Amino acid sequence: MSSNRVGRRTRPRIRKACTRDVREIHRLINSFAKREKMLPRSLNEIYETLRDHVVCEAEGGIVGVCALHILWEDLAEIRSLAVKAEAQRQGTGKRLVRSCITEAKRLGIDRIFVLTYTPDFFRSLGFTDIDKSELPQKIWGDCLRCHKFPECDESALIRKVGD
Repeated sequence: MSSNRVGRRTRPRIRKACTRDVREIHRLINSFAKREKMLPRSLNEIYETLRDHVVCEAEGGIVGVCALHILWEDLAEIRSLAVKAEAQRQGTGKRLVRSCITEAKRLGIDRIFVLTYTPDFFRSLGFTDIDKSELPQKIWGDCLRCHKFPECDESALIRKVGD
């Protein structure tokens, strides 16, 4: 029997993003950016950082995306976590973040941080609150391009990778 029979849903799978995913990643991220839930990303930026991204694929389409962006030898950022409404509250976001944590561990990264409007979600994954001033690489990188800089209203959280 085929696992793809009509009426039978396949379990969403997490995988590394590839070039054919870029336009859907772009639409998904920027749909959240339009609601000021995250920074917008250009197609060019997504292509340039494609190796940072993992996607959740379900029923032949992308329902979620997340990126692990390395900033320094011991520090990386979880960024651009976006999950379509129909895939939320099903563990999709947690699976995407855990995939990035596993990748960070494999790469030898000691700490991962996030700037977010949903701190409770990240606290449930072992992240703890920190002051943004403890993230100088980030503050002088992407933050300078943000229209909210220097009045950022996101929460900063960090997690040791081995935890």
